[in-house]
Amino acid sequence: MKIVTDIFDFCSKELPNWNTISISGYHIREAGSTAIQELAFTFSNAIAYVEAAIEKGLNVDDFSSRISFFFNSHNHFFEEIAKFRAARKIWAKIMRERFKAKKEKSMICRFHTQTAGSTLAAQEIDNNVVRTTLQATAAVLGGTQSLHTNSRDEALALPNENSALLALRTQQIIAYETGIPDVVDPLAGSYYIEELTDTLEKESFKLIDKIDELGGAVNAIEQHFQQTHIADSAYEFQKDIDNKEKIQVGVNKFVTEKSPHENIQKIDLKAVSNQIENLKKFKSNRNMKLINTILNNLEKTANTNINVIPIIIDAVKAKATLGEISDTLRKAFGEYKG
Repeated sequence: MKIVTDIFDFCSKELPNWNTISISGYHIREAGSTAIQELAFTFSNAIAYVEAAIEKGLNVDDFSSRISFFFNSHNHFFEEIAKFRAARKIWAKIMRERFKAKKEKSMICRFHTQTAGSTLAAQEIDNNVVRTTLQATAAVLGGTQSLHTNSRDEALALPNENSALLALRTQQIIAYETGIPDVVDPLAGSYYIEELTDTLEKESFKLIDKIDELGGAVNAIEQHFQQTHIADSAYEFQKDIDNKEKIQVGVNKFVTEKSPHENIQKIDLKAVSNQIENLKKFKSNRNMKLINTILNNLEKTANTNINVIPIIIDAVKAKATLGEISDTLRKAFGEYKG
């Protein structure tokens, strides 16, 4: 929390147009959560960050407009559209009613979306192009501000160049050929979408209330509340796949005996070796006395009220690595082991 609130504080003064944090629900959904859990757990985390910043003395309207979010776009086309619509309503209510934000920009839920990597199959990988296209379309219809489309071979390896290009072309076709992005909230007024949106909003707030009763997101995590709910949902989802209650085309139904895809990305070991050598050269040409002095100062400052961001900037200018800075902060704060 110290690092996040220091970022809020520093950037509100020095980099007022910088997006200070992207609060992620993506990893929550990839771990097996439902859409409701993705929303509730993400916004509970956001509440914890905002509360910590206010406790430090920051004005909510000075930093909240630069908070952004990162969501997953999963398989259920209409539910995902409704989820993104519900997200904007939930965040606006939280900022207006809970934190008494006054500025309209403080209440805007700006978010990036990535299609669901966990839905991609190693079998019949061309099917993943269809999955990703529908997920990306749902994100656009739901109003995402930016988008990442996964590649068709990501269940097997890092995407090769052709697969990455096809993923990019998927976005470009949606953006430039379909007319879908030309209309803001084009499904507004649909009885099904509106009902789904309202249901997701109400159920998410119920879960947020439960987390509040446990003392907030951090206390709930320490009590394994979120982890248990996600694990249970992941188990139920996989059980439905195994029992064919949910169909995954080419995996548990309509299966063909196709040979595995052969043109997968392989890591160039020579490039790895070159990078290691470059890193060794970089580290050998540094003033380690200066770096150690700054890192020692960072460790001492981490548990005080002094903002650590200027010290981290000094460390970067002195050529300290991200790993060295992170290790220093781990020494100061410890490391959570769930």
